[in-house]
Amino acid sequence: MEAKDSKKIFGWSGPAAGAAIFRIIKEIGPLSRTEIVKQTGLSKSTVSVHTKKLLEMGLIKKEKEKTDKAGSVGRNRQLLKFAKNNGYIIAIDLGATGLNVALCNLDAEIIEMKVSDILVNSGPKKVMNKIDQLIKELLESNQLEQKKIFGIGMGVPGPVEFSKGLPVSPPIMPGWHLSPLKQILQEKYKCPAFIDNDVNVMAVGEKHAGLAQDVSNFIFIKIGTGIGAGIICEDKLYRGSKGCAGDIGHIGIEGEEELCPCGNRGCLEIVAAGPAIAKKAKAAAKNRESEILLKILNKKGDLTAKDVGEAVRRNDLAAINIVKNSGQKIGQVASRLVNFYNPSLIIIGGGVAKIGNHLISAIKEEVLRRSTSLAVQDLRIELSQKNDEIAVIGAAAMAVNEIYSHDNVTEMMYLDGSSK
Repeated sequence: MEAKDSKKIFGWSGPAAGAAIFRIIKEIGPLSRTEIVKQTGLSKSTVSVHTKKLLEMGLIKKEKEKTDKAGSVGRNRQLLKFAKNNGYIIAIDLGATGLNVALCNLDAEIIEMKVSDILVNSGPKKVMNKIDQLIKELLESNQLEQKKIFGIGMGVPGPVEFSKGLPVSPPIMPGWHLSPLKQILQEKYKCPAFIDNDVNVMAVGEKHAGLAQDVSNFIFIKIGTGIGAGIICEDKLYRGSKGCAGDIGHIGIEGEEELCPCGNRGCLEIVAAGPAIAKKAKAAAKNRESEILLKILNKKGDLTAKDVGEAVRRNDLAAINIVKNSGQKIGQVASRLVNFYNPSLIIIGGGVAKIGNHLISAIKEEVLRRSTSLAVQDLRIELSQKNDEIAVIGAAAMAVNEIYSHDNVTEMMYLDGSSK
């Protein structure tokens, strides 16, 4: 009778029921056993058996909640929560020009993060050596043994075949094609490793701990050296059949003919990303359309999107127009996504997003102008509030989600039970 009720109300029985109980505790805990019974429809005895095993396995832990009632002495109620500090995750955010490596707990909270300037086009050997160095520093500074690392999550600025952890023909990562990153990390650190496109990782980060925690359908758009989108559909990351969903940087812009490294012309990335902004700013400076940009160019010998952002903050008209132009082009593509996918939220992040209001406003205006009225009725377009760390949070959350997936925890509970 108990198994029948379990399948009818909760959908799981045996080790799978234990795994589902774990997921509920992890996602909405701390919870009492009584609350778990209400959430699942399982009997008290079934919940007791599974929570006891989860405690023995170190997947959950107990805590006491003090509750006070008027006119009575407070009493302690035992709650169960995810044992987020029983192990650690290494989170790696590799960008075109920089590297962040963080030590996180099992709830993807950053404990310590190391930041380094490095060019991704210097190749996998040099970059992976730097990653090893930063991981070693993190372990030493936190007095941790390598065996306490339960998993590694990594985001890279290019297409990835997720199941194999292989970058596939990444346009701005010469020398990285089919580099076995997953295998390299797993063999060195003796734990599971998960590699994905950086924008997917950022979308996961926003869902886990950012603006989209309570949003089921949203798009994260990263604007940096390249432009890409991470898509969350019904609370899950959508990768597509080959893992390259969201590659909006190579959608063509009408009237643009500049050759893109992908071989096509007029791609959004080549006309609106960071290098395009810097290129237009350099031309404006040389044409003496901006004294501010010209002074920076003469001093540094070159310009970056960051320099353009500085000129925008000083109300430089030429810089503002360049930024608005990029925002309009990004908004054109974003409006197509809105009409097709109908998200309730678009989050803008990445290094170029730090330029701020002029860029975001131009994107919003173009989306509102080009999208159908129903599609934008409740649409929000927001700047990421954790732009500098959302990728490492997402990389850690991705690893945790994979390690503690329903199937994996079911198997853990089955093996734990069969070994006794």
